[in-house]
Amino acid sequence: MPQNKSAAKRVRQDAERRDRNRLQKTRMRTLVKKIRESTDKKEAEALLPKVKKTLDRLASKGIIHKNKAANYKSQIEKHVNEL
Repeated sequence: MPQNKSAAKRVRQDAERRDRNRLQKTRMRTLVKKIRESTDKKEAEALLPKVKKTLDRLASKGIIHKNKAANYKSQIEKHVNEL
């Protein structure tokens, strides 16, 4: 339980940020899953820049670690090249 105004505000802000970050992480996972499940090379190549941009944005904001973003990008690049 927050004991003063600033602590109460911090609790509210944390809840808001947590919800926003969860939404963005979910969207990222959905995009990665969609590109991994794709079997059509043209569709995957069209989706690739969007996924990479999303990963870079989340890494720059600190929502995911930069190495995790790099690993995801490497894996999906490899998948698209193998199609």
